[in-house]
Amino acid sequence: MKGCICLLAGMLFAGPIATVSAYEEIQVTDGGTITGTVTMSEGKPIPKGFNLITFPDPVYCGRISTGTGWRILKEFEVSDDGGLKDAVVFLSDIGKGKPFNFEPQTVEARDCRFLPFATVVRNHDEVVVMNMDPVMHDIQAYETSHLGPRVLFNTPLPMNPHHKRNVGADSHEHLAGVPVKETIHMTKGRKFFVMQCGFHAYMESWGLAVENPYYHVTGSDGRFSLTDVPPGDYTLNVWHPGVGTVLEKKITVPPNGTVRADFLFEAPKGRRSAHEIAENPHFGLQALGKPIDIRPTLEVQVP
Repeated sequence: MKGCICLLAGMLFAGPIATVSAYEEIQVTDGGTITGTVTMSEGKPIPKGFNLITFPDPVYCGRISTGTGWRILKEFEVSDDGGLKDAVVFLSDIGKGKPFNFEPQTVEARDCRFLPFATVVRNHDEVVVMNMDPVMHDIQAYETSHLGPRVLFNTPLPMNPHHKRNVGADSHEHLAGVPVKETIHMTKGRKFFVMQCGFHAYMESWGLAVENPYYHVTGSDGRFSLTDVPPGDYTLNVWHPGVGTVLEKKITVPPNGTVRADFLFEAPKGRRSAHEIAENPHFGLQALGKPIDIRPTLEVQVP
């Protein structure tokens, strides 16, 4: 499985981003606000599909599946009016501003997903990963850029020993395992990283290392707001893991005022991964030589 994620990490090209060397906390006076919406153009990207019988725990992990033995990685959540979820909006070149109070981020393995799908971390701070499932997971984390991937950490993610031994599609309890704490050490010029389960390749979580408190991860409506920004000229950036590029705009924040900046991502076209749903009799539900009951009891996914 490790070769899969190296390819995945190497595929992300975000390009260089303007940054400042250090961030200074000050008392902001006459601060302004930046608002806007991140949207994605029409056209549904081809989803990444994973045949469950080629990975461990197909019955339990099949609680979220198509009903035909496939698991889809939900990379893009777009509202009816185009709002894009899980886009990270951030100021890359602000040297001073409001206090940067940052709580270590927690990522959960739940129902064979890493949640949240997109998050932010602070370089040299911890990220906490916790297994809520009654099956074993393994964390493989890579930082990535146009320069290629580099391993951040690789560690097993233990499950709670009080989970039932035999689990299936009807299993629903979630008991926290021992939290795994890892420190993020990004090399110069890199801001993005990805975690994938070494056992279940459809489990992904992407992160961006931020250097100041002016960031926002969009919700289901795609909207964002950055408040208490010192008046001045800045570069506003937005990134989404599934698109793999960074958009930017030059903005001017007026004293006690509001500036609006909207972003539009073009929907990715064509084949994006080696993993796609395909009809193949060699990988049907009977390929293991015995009946297997994969039922989407939690969520039926639509390709």
